[in-house]
Amino acid sequence: MERPYPSVVITEKAERAARGGHPWVYGDEIIQVRGMPENGGIVDVYTKKDRWLGAGFYNDHSKIRVRILSNNTNDRYDRAYWRRKLQWAVEYRKTVMGPDFACCRLIFGESDGFPGLTVDRFGRVLVAQVLCLGTDRIKVELFTDLVDILRTMGEEIDIVYERSDVAIREKEGLEQYQGYFLGNGNGHTEITENGVRYDVDYINGQKTGFFLDQKYNRAAVARLAPGKKVLDCFTHTGAFGLNCALAGAEHVTSVDISDTALDTARRNAALNGLENIDFLCTDVFQLLTDLSAKGRADYDLIILDPPAFTKSGATVKSAVRGYKDINMRAMKILPRGGYLATCSCSHFMTEPLFVQMLRDAAKDAHVTLRQIEARQQSADHPIDWNIPETNYLKFYIFQVV
Repeated sequence: MERPYPSVVITEKAERAARGGHPWVYGDEIIQVRGMPENGGIVDVYTKKDRWLGAGFYNDHSKIRVRILSNNTNDRYDRAYWRRKLQWAVEYRKTVMGPDFACCRLIFGESDGFPGLTVDRFGRVLVAQVLCLGTDRIKVELFTDLVDILRTMGEEIDIVYERSDVAIREKEGLEQYQGYFLGNGNGHTEITENGVRYDVDYINGQKTGFFLDQKYNRAAVARLAPGKKVLDCFTHTGAFGLNCALAGAEHVTSVDISDTALDTARRNAALNGLENIDFLCTDVFQLLTDLSAKGRADYDLIILDPPAFTKSGATVKSAVRGYKDINMRAMKILPRGGYLATCSCSHFMTEPLFVQMLRDAAKDAHVTLRQIEARQQSADHPIDWNIPETNYLKFYIFQVV
């Protein structure tokens, strides 16, 4: 059957990746372009032997030249196709998140078949980010249909706000953008997660305004907190520390280098009426170094939730050193029998690398780690086993003995 799209022919290496289910074809993996593909439009993908592999969004501005959408020859990339995909994504969250469906990630990019699209739900507010030209061209229909699907399910949505204000859009040939698609507001909404109330700043907050992927990891750490003295490092807007304080920690010290983030954390503490928590604006690396030099510190539980130390393969080695440094110092500070929760949110810091780093840190700290839990991101950020980039969050809880 003759297909209506322009096409590209790709290398054998790219063919292997595509057959394995990975959706990205890079510019240097394209051998031939046939026809006149339109940036943001659909192209077919063929092997050197002219075998069809799938179809996807094309963009010659981007390092990722093609983002494969489907390997089903019957698919037509019309509005009905995209609405089906939205319906599947929403129904999945409804199933796996249960009572937490009101506050979760509804669309997780390639894991849901929507290249470069993130949509987080904060009650009646949806916050979206669009990082792919092809997706950007259909975002009006996507946002409209997503709201309609939710309302059909009895879910009230008053606001859709777009946070496409990141530099990576420029690599797609797109301008940065931020603004309301539906409704209007003051940029703030209140959510409740694990019983903790938060003020979410979806206009000025980081990314979409709140990190939803650690929802159940925060609850897991909070179970250890009653009666403990807790040091929450890289607290950002306070989530781990607030969970511990609400769970009955004796005291929580939450640390971050950003006073702006800590202002939000302080407001969140006040929102929950918590008085067993204080906030320290300082560099976590220096704080851990100073505490380590003094010997054991007066903490029973330390939480390390740093930002991604690496966003490319080229900086992985230096990132490993950074992760090892903070983990080793935290292990040294804790008393025997103390607890450590530690994680990495960079997919470049793979599970084997992270585990080996922890082994090395424990060896240098002269401690033994007794594993309590090994966790990942919550199920509303699903891991596609064909796309390693979707498996990014490593989270471990240990007793230090």
